[in-house]
Amino acid sequence: MAKAQIKELFFRDHTFRLPLLGGAGLNVSERAMRVLITFLTALFLAVLAAALLSQLWISRTQNLIEESRLTLLHAERAAQNIKLQYLEQKAKGGPELALGQELLDKVVPVDATAHERFFVLLDGAGRIVASEPLRSAWAGQSIANIMGPHFVMEAVVNGNDMAPTTLATGEDAFMASRDLGALQGSLVALQKKDDVLAIWRNGVAKLSSLFGVTFLVLMLLAGAFHWQAGKAFEADEMLNHATGRLDKALEGGECGLWDWNLLGDKIFWSKSMYDILGMVPQGEYLTFRQFKARLHPEDPPIDMLVDQLLRGLRKDFDQEFRLRHEKGHYIWLRARAALAKGRASNDPHLVGIVFDISRQKRLDALNRAAELRLKDAVENISEAFVLWDTESKLVLCNSKYQQFHSLPPEVCEPGTPYAVVTAAAKEPVVQQFVAGERNAASGARSMEVQLSDGRWLQINERRTKDGGFVSVGTDITALKRQEEHLLDSERNLMITVRDLQKERQLAEEQSQRLAELADKYASEKTRAEAANRSKSEFLANMSHELRTPLNAIIGFSEVMSQELFGALGSAKYAEYATDIRKSGQFLLDVINDILDMSKIEAGRTDLEVAEVELSSVVDEALRLVGTRAAESKITIERDVKPVPSFRGDRRALKQVFINLMSNAVKFTPEGGRVKISATHDKKVVRVQITDTGIGIPPRDIEKLGRPFEQVENQFTKTKSGSGLGLAISKSLVELHGGRLVISSKEGRGTTVTVDLPFEPSQAAHAA
Repeated sequence: MAKAQIKELFFRDHTFRLPLLGGAGLNVSERAMRVLITFLTALFLAVLAAALLSQLWISRTQNLIEESRLTLLHAERAAQNIKLQYLEQKAKGGPELALGQELLDKVVPVDATAHERFFVLLDGAGRIVASEPLRSAWAGQSIANIMGPHFVMEAVVNGNDMAPTTLATGEDAFMASRDLGALQGSLVALQKKDDVLAIWRNGVAKLSSLFGVTFLVLMLLAGAFHWQAGKAFEADEMLNHATGRLDKALEGGECGLWDWNLLGDKIFWSKSMYDILGMVPQGEYLTFRQFKARLHPEDPPIDMLVDQLLRGLRKDFDQEFRLRHEKGHYIWLRARAALAKGRASNDPHLVGIVFDISRQKRLDALNRAAELRLKDAVENISEAFVLWDTESKLVLCNSKYQQFHSLPPEVCEPGTPYAVVTAAAKEPVVQQFVAGERNAASGARSMEVQLSDGRWLQINERRTKDGGFVSVGTDITALKRQEEHLLDSERNLMITVRDLQKERQLAEEQSQRLAELADKYASEKTRAEAANRSKSEFLANMSHELRTPLNAIIGFSEVMSQELFGALGSAKYAEYATDIRKSGQFLLDVINDILDMSKIEAGRTDLEVAEVELSSVVDEALRLVGTRAAESKITIERDVKPVPSFRGDRRALKQVFINLMSNAVKFTPEGGRVKISATHDKKVVRVQITDTGIGIPPRDIEKLGRPFEQVENQFTKTKSGSGLGLAISKSLVELHGGRLVISSKEGRGTTVTVDLPFEPSQAAHAA
């Protein structure tokens, strides 16, 4: 279809103008006219049918009335004739008038029996004596046998109207009854309903035939018109479908059609054009003024371009411009159009298509920005970069490539042939060339070259998807040096590995010897543990065996020193008895310590855990140690803060404090001072015993707490003792879940800190 035909398709106006009174008119579309004609035809037929039915019903009613009136007249006439004959016969003095067929034939004229009317003459008993037309079978029968059982109740004698009734055969009928005056009898006129309506039915058949012919003619005319209208409707539907598909295509392609009547100043826009600009369609046409109001002020006027096209200064119309969207922003459009003439007139039209190129404009801007970023990125990389197209023409290169080949600026412009670039290039002096990987299928290759100045370059060439190729030269001097360093390191590593293998063999031999020593150690440890158990058992047994005679010795020495049974005779005996008691008591204390230590080591010490008041335990320990401190002229200070009760073994804690305070008094010279203090926090109770004694060398602090360990040996010590008190105290504190810490400075004194938890640990309960 030509462009002008497309234009006329859009500009076609399918309307009819119906004239009205006063010269006015009403525009009706073709489709509305088709519907209107069909509706009017159907309305005419409906009105005609309704009028015909109404007329038929009226004629039916009139026919019933007319037939009833005629029947009543004939019946009244016949009854009057019978009465007259009776009166005449009586006036003549003749015999009484007999009721019979002859009498009925005389009084009922021939035309009275038309339309199947029946006249029946009844005697006084209601029996039929005569009938007209003659029905011999009725003679002598009761009228009820003919008229039905309801005749007596339904019959109205001398009524003004025919009475409806139902015959004995079930047929509907009309009847009228007339009495005969002095004669004993009556005359009944009878006419079946079907016979009454027969004349009306004949008229209905004639009118129905006439209406059928009229209806058929009108239906044929309406069918022909509707067939033509249907063809026109199908054509319109095809046109609408084609237009809809065209609109869909235009919407999907983001473009629209326009037809500008240059003389009529009207511009037709397709629906897609309204959608592109977000406008609500208000008719199919825009004025050029409306179009110009939306044009961007910086774009060239469209009317000037059209004027150039009309004067032949332009061969075609292909222009990009911006139109304002309904929301206020501008849409980039590209219009391609040509001149055409209208069908009805020779007015010039500019018919064409408009594309929405806003997305293309945005993409172009993004592409330009991306191209600038790409060029900037390529320029700032440390490698020499060059890109060639499918025709071996330069697309892009950076300054590193230009410097590497000493290229003049004029040959580095895009589009320069490869041969021109290579001819202008000054190839660097290659000291060493190392061929790399090469892929014949893809055309990719890689190589390494060493320049005369010692630099190494790795050159990678790859084919692009469009058939061009890209080349990248990377300075790998640092990698080469690192590679050489790695090779040296690898050689050194191999030497180290061999040395390590030798060391590993030596280590395996030493491991074997250590395993043998471990076995020997395990056996010796087992023997030592057995010996330790034997020692503990021996000490426990011996302690029991020694305590019995010692108790006797101590007891007898006390009796002798106190001279309970009389004087000993010499003061030396009393002195010797006191020495014996002290020595026995010292030996008993040593044995008790040994016994306690052996129980602890054997794990047979049980704590009797109960609530403990720290102040009372400290006071008891002070009473026992106070005498010895007084003898040595040592001052004991008590600084025990109020401490909440806690759980522990009272006897064990008392023994711990006695041992620690005894040691403090023992190793503090005369005039010295011993202080016991106590504090607490949320978790532990802390007791500190501080003295101003001789102190302990730092190297010997670790020895303390071990059984039988003393700072001084047996030859140099000045104070007696077994060396078990501190070990027992430490073990008892640990059984409570606490700890014992010793801090000392030689010549200045010692501080022993005991931390006890408020609740002994599970190990203490288990012990």
